Amino acid sequence: MSETSPLQDAQQSFIDALPFATQAAETVALADALGRTLNGDVIAPEDMPPYHRAIVEGYLVRTEDTQGAAEGAPIRFRVVGEVNPGDETCPAIGNHEALRVVTGSLVNDGQLSIVRQWEALESEDGFDIERPFPPRFFIEDRGCDQAKGSVVVASGTRLGPDEIGVIAAHGITEVSVGTSPVVTLFSSGDEVIPYDQPLRPGQIRDSNALMLAAAVQEAGGTPKIAGIMSDDFEAFVAAAREALKGSDMLLVSGGTAVGGRDFIADLIREIGTLVVDGVPMRSGRPLIMGHAEGKPIVCVAGHPPEALRGFRLFGVAAIRRLLGTDAALPQDG
Repeated sequence: MSETSPLQDAQQSFIDALPFATQAAETVALADALGRTLNGDVIAPEDMPPYHRAIVEGYLVRTEDTQGAAEGAPIRFRVVGEVNPGDETCPAIGNHEALRVVTGSLVNDGQLSIVRQWEALESEDGFDIERPFPPRFFIEDRGCDQAKGSVVVASGTRLGPDEIGVIAAHGITEVSVGTSPVVTLFSSGDEVIPYDQPLRPGQIRDSNALMLAAAVQEAGGTPKIAGIMSDDFEAFVAAAREALKGSDMLLVSGGTAVGGRDFIADLIREIGTLVVDGVPMRSGRPLIMGHAEGKPIVCVAGHPPEALRGFRLFGVAAIRRLLGTDAALPQDG
């Protein structure tokens, strides 16, 4: 049995302390669903593919007519027609007859096979084969990818290009998704100034706000930048309480300790419950987690690379929890 690391223990403690929430559902156009999380399974309204079809270019023949073919003992076929993509029917074929087909051509049910183009020894009025073919050779049968009524994409899946393509193939134009959790971001510190302002000695630009906002959006949340908080404890508590009214989660960068005080840990204690007070790992002290009214509070370092790392280790998992999905906890790396 493998032992868990202090990081994994902290992650699990934090996630276990959060309610397994489900965001309210809304219906969106499939074209606008990238990055959204499905609320409910998408069910196949039809078989996919919707008909038996050829998956190579060649000739459609009756399987029984190919039996006994061998090198030195070829079997002859006469080409009597063709089936092209878009044709709605496939003619029946008789003894030692063949139809020319290409990828996507509709084919009939039954003991049929496709002789690939390069295996047909062609001449003016037909072709020979020198080996037998198995039934349904290079034929995709109706519903082999997805049967009508089966789950196309499962509830809780975050929709990417692959999933959107699969859903679109069924002609589905709208999907039900969870509303994106609103994550309010605070940057903290008397020395921090807006990123677009000129620097003076002792100041640092707030690059975290935009960086973490992008990370929140990438994880499936809606970022709401609340600005820079000075090292004024009471003012920060009031701002955090106000932010909670219109947010599903708080994200704070910087301000771990001020003047010897555990500033952020005390802030969480004041407005909610402290769960993780530092992690025994590289740059782990600024990782402070808690919750208020069931809403996650994620506090990360002020140093930008460590801020992003901390968010990916704890914030992404919290957003997944808000979306009602469970996934493996992110690993450090």
